[in-house]
Amino acid sequence: MERQRSFSFKPTRLLVFSFTIFSSILFLSTFTTWLTNYTPSIHQQIHLHFNTSSSISTSTTNTSSSSVSSSSIGDGDGDGDSVALPPLFVHSLTENFTVSGVKISTLIDNRLSRTQESLSGSKSEPVRHHVGASNVNFTAMQEYGTSPERAPSNEQKKIVTGGLDGNTQVPVLKKIEQKGVEGCDLAKGYWVFDESYALYSKDSCPFIDEGFDCVGNGRLDRDYSKWRWQPKDCDIPRFNATKMLELIRGKRLVFVGDSINRNQWESMLCMLLGGIKDPSRVHETHGRKITKEKGNYSFRFLDYQCTVEYYVSHFLVHESKARVGQKRRPTLRIDAIDHGSSRWKGADVLVFNTAHWWSHYKTKAGIYFYQEGNLVHPQLNVSTAFRKALTTWSSWVDRHINHRKTRVFFRSSAPSHFSGGDWNSGGHCTEATLPLNETLLSTTYPEKNIIVEQIIEQMKTPVTLLNVTSLSAYRIDGHPSIYGRKTRSSRIQDCSHWCLPGVPDTWNELLYFHLQSR
Repeated sequence: MERQRSFSFKPTRLLVFSFTIFSSILFLSTFTTWLTNYTPSIHQQIHLHFNTSSSISTSTTNTSSSSVSSSSIGDGDGDGDSVALPPLFVHSLTENFTVSGVKISTLIDNRLSRTQESLSGSKSEPVRHHVGASNVNFTAMQEYGTSPERAPSNEQKKIVTGGLDGNTQVPVLKKIEQKGVEGCDLAKGYWVFDESYALYSKDSCPFIDEGFDCVGNGRLDRDYSKWRWQPKDCDIPRFNATKMLELIRGKRLVFVGDSINRNQWESMLCMLLGGIKDPSRVHETHGRKITKEKGNYSFRFLDYQCTVEYYVSHFLVHESKARVGQKRRPTLRIDAIDHGSSRWKGADVLVFNTAHWWSHYKTKAGIYFYQEGNLVHPQLNVSTAFRKALTTWSSWVDRHINHRKTRVFFRSSAPSHFSGGDWNSGGHCTEATLPLNETLLSTTYPEKNIIVEQIIEQMKTPVTLLNVTSLSAYRIDGHPSIYGRKTRSSRIQDCSHWCLPGVPDTWNELLYFHLQSR
């Protein structure tokens, strides 16, 4: 009989078997972990491709034709008021970006090109272009694909910036979110060349008078009307005529001041007309045609039952006459408000200004011109007189304006750009077709603006300062120059007022922003 075999594990065999099983499990776990960590999933991949065709161009401009004396860049009174501004450069760049399969085109354009160089290379490295010291440089950036309100979308956008040394850096692509406006200084920024501007044209607006109708007077270039102001730390909405009309529905929007404020008022009329289907439903209440000879206008927008008005007041205080010796002389009553002030009452929005007439010439050098009571000062410093006049104005506002009903603005001085003389001594700005470089501007902040700010701070009535001085100081190209009248003469140039459409449209975009933000 055969002996039956016994099936059993010896201790050594059991140990070897267990070790083999454990090693296999450990190896499989390690290999699985390695695959998980080092194999990118499809959903984690981000593809960023660039198809780049770049050209950077510069324009060499003779500095003698572009320079402006420091005394002429100020508030229009020839006293040397000027402003400190960030640098401005223009370059040309065309980029096609593909981000995760979405193609975004951004065109950065300019009107300075005389020579072009084709550049190609890695987008992670800066592209530099060296510009000679004699060149006049500007920053120009045009964005496509933005909303009508100009609020940047979540798309990728390309920005080109320049330094004082003339080098251009193309930074890496980054996302630009809508910037907040809290604490933003709207006066600090740069001009952006934007083909979607101007907001209106000569043909679409019948309210532009001869002095501001540069196109009608023969000016051929149009680039001066295509620059858009971009604050550095926030975004302002593109002007929307319909929304603005809704804001002032049933209300009075009133501009009070000198001819520069008339410039802004005409701009506002033209901008608002874009929101009216039937222009015949907008008319001047007394049937007046706009001319610089007449000073008081009220335009009614019938569909919105609102009025947009302008009342001339060169100084905001009373222009009078007084006997000095044997003669009656023109005087300025710096202690009495303008006699037309009754028209200002009851307005829902008031926009004041004064600066343009506070010049050495127009105030008779302060000799027997300023009057308080029966006293005609033999001589008084213009700054002292200006402060007294603004104090008179502020007292009137605090006494007669209901801040619960009326929003009050004061627009700062707008600079003139006369070169080689003043408005009555051969000053000119004919050759200017582009904004100024920062290096051509002085660093002095206008004293009149400082006085205005100090007066406003002491008022009981809230007053918003519409600061347009710094941004306007760049815009030597925006004046009528020889195109301020149909019969042109190089001997008489206007480098104080502004072409329409043009720079005052930006002032009104700032006004629109403030009214929306309330």
